[in-house]
Amino acid sequence: MLIALCASLWIFGSSVALAGIDDDRFDGNIFVVYAGNGSLVPPKISLAESLKREMPAIVVYYLDDSRDCKQYTAVVSRLQEFYGRAASIIPVSVDAIAVKDSYQPNEVGYYYDGIVPQTVILDQQGKVVFNDKGQVKYEVMDDVLRKVFDLLPRSQSLELKRRSFNEFNSELVE
Repeated sequence: MLIALCASLWIFGSSVALAGIDDDRFDGNIFVVYAGNGSLVPPKISLAESLKREMPAIVVYYLDDSRDCKQYTAVVSRLQEFYGRAASIIPVSVDAIAVKDSYQPNEVGYYYDGIVPQTVILDQQGKVVFNDKGQVKYEVMDDVLRKVFDLLPRSQSLELKRRSFNEFNSELVE
């Protein structure tokens, strides 16, 4: 009886983890919690290294306790899905930007405008080709990236879609 009482107190007395995409509370790493993509943070490559390799960079400034940033994580994850091998995806928590009087163009603080989310896209030469604040639609950035990579416009190409499980295993499907 004592064991049952202790077990029930343990189960019912446990705190419940509540994460909310529509609030400004800190819930942990927003890319893990809301985009299901823990591979984005920390970024695999720094901005300086990306510029050194002459690789396009997508820099996304965010805060873990911002409703807008939480909602925007799915768009950033989708960018990685289609452009992650060809461009550097660099999410930057603005709390981690070192405070300095001035920054160099190879430092993430150089492009930050004080608002989250903010997305900056740099081409292969390190030139800013896109800089927008707020939740930007995937299609807007896709159009910019298609120009950076010299791809056909969306209207002239096939829509990029994920393959379903059954396309990989067609022999199992009638």
